[in-house]
Amino acid sequence: MKLEDIKAAEARLLLPTYERNPILFVDGAGMYLVDGNGDRYLDLLSGIGVNALGYGHPAVNEAIERQSRKLVHISNLYFHEGQAELALRLTERTGLDRAFFCNSGTEAWEAAMKLARAYSAVKRSEGHAMGTRFLALENSFHGRTMGSVSTTHKDKYREPFQPLVPGVDFVRFNDVAHLRASFSSAVCAILIEPVQGEGGIRPVSQEFFAAARELTQSTGALLIADEIQSGLGRTGKWCAYQHFGIQPDVTTLAKPLAGGLPLGAMLCTEEASRGIHPGLHGTTFGGGPLACAVAIAVIDTIEKEGLLGNIQQTGTYFKHQLHDLAARQESVVDVRGMGLMLAIEMNSAELAKRIVAKMLERRILINRTSETVLRFLPPYIMGKEHVDLAVAALNEILTEDSAGLSSFAAAHQNTGGQGNG
Repeated sequence: MKLEDIKAAEARLLLPTYERNPILFVDGAGMYLVDGNGDRYLDLLSGIGVNALGYGHPAVNEAIERQSRKLVHISNLYFHEGQAELALRLTERTGLDRAFFCNSGTEAWEAAMKLARAYSAVKRSEGHAMGTRFLALENSFHGRTMGSVSTTHKDKYREPFQPLVPGVDFVRFNDVAHLRASFSSAVCAILIEPVQGEGGIRPVSQEFFAAARELTQSTGALLIADEIQSGLGRTGKWCAYQHFGIQPDVTTLAKPLAGGLPLGAMLCTEEASRGIHPGLHGTTFGGGPLACAVAIAVIDTIEKEGLLGNIQQTGTYFKHQLHDLAARQESVVDVRGMGLMLAIEMNSAELAKRIVAKMLERRILINRTSETVLRFLPPYIMGKEHVDLAVAALNEILTEDSAGLSSFAAAHQNTGGQGNG
């Protein structure tokens, strides 16, 4: 089917939840996607942080083929071979004790919120003073279901769905004094993205993260780290919180976990797990045999191919190149991130929007978040040659844009600032 036919069919049949770019992708290999015309695109977004091993990786293809010949799905009323094996891999690498599997990041976050409320009830039954309120951060993004969006800060995500889940207060990002003033025994959990994703690739400060850990330990409240975008190696460690030397009580994983198949996970300590017993939570599809088999293959491949080291090395090189770009182009106001979770902030939303479009014309995929921020979430297999292509394209675009603005300003000045009227 041709692109125009698909666009027309979607216009009739789908809810308009996305403004799609007019490209039909039909194939992919390594760092590149291929469109219906056979043109290749360097993908620096990886399906919004999902395709960690790139496209067509043998480990993913082999795991899908092998498991699909056996079991794709069974009910969670029965055992299969994958869940405990995957849970062992994840708990060993995150420092946590137990796992719950679901289908997506927002479902993992819902599970974490429910666990916090359930654990709080257990603590109250044992005579401890603990409430049901959540402290989340300004600029946070935790998902689009009702509970997740209730802990998401920006009005554009929240206002259409009011009233939301009650009992959520927002703390100013990296403001330790405001965090301390907002915390009390009424709080059951502090919710933190170690690196805010949709919020503009903003790492939390060491001081703020440490204060959150100290406060929660003082009352028994839970510290919950959202690693849906930053976790499973994206920043060069299995979880971004490991850069800070701070262990949360709960974390959530999803995007790259199953190499492109839907799978999320909520991991917690043994102590926090006391909040859940059979019947309190569940899932039909979460942690199915196929998704678990692929996730095991992804984790094993990250280790076998030394991809955490590649993320660290290539990410450092990428960040240095972006800093060099910022030194040459005054429209770049900041460079942020860790590993291969990076961003540059531009001095205007319109410029950021133009850059995304012009990169697409050059067949390089990035996206814009928080209006002015260009976000890079490439596959973990990225090399320096891909960095050089991307940064050269950015520099060319910014140079052309700057020259165009200078020409416009000169012409405007020569006419005395008068319009056609």
